[in-house]
Amino acid sequence: MQVIDIKLKVNGLDYRLRVKPQRTLVEVLREELGLTGTKKSCNEGECGACTLLLAGRPVSSCLVLAVDAQGKDILTIEGLSDGEKLDPIQESFLKHGGLQCGFCTPGMIMAAKALLSENPNPTLTQARRAISGNLCRCTGYQHIIDAIMAVSGASENKEET
Repeated sequence: MQVIDIKLKVNGLDYRLRVKPQRTLVEVLREELGLTGTKKSCNEGECGACTLLLAGRPVSSCLVLAVDAQGKDILTIEGLSDGEKLDPIQESFLKHGGLQCGFCTPGMIMAAKALLSENPNPTLTQARRAISGNLCRCTGYQHIIDAIMAVSGASENKEET
């Protein structure tokens, strides 16, 4: 099977890798780089567990070939914290109970991070829309929304005007 040389920039670090051209970004992150925070689940872009930021935009990394991620900044859940200091959205998920089993949590946090980077003061509707591609079986979503809204500084009752 053919392998190719690629260069990826993940969480600010540059990596040179030899991969098969059909390998997805989530596979390479988990299996080659040991970054297992990005979860691999449906492999169809339906669940959001593998969400990360590619050039600042949330994407399902199970649908992106690693070769196609070259030249773009990749931010995974591991890249959000600064050593032991968690990102404010991570802290808020903990404080507001936005996680239970934790499987969807990295993808949810990355989707929320993308929203808050683009719109620091979203409405409830915008927050709900931002995580609509991420499935959770445990929390019922309200705690996740509470966590997002708390970081935004917006009132939990704020609706679109």
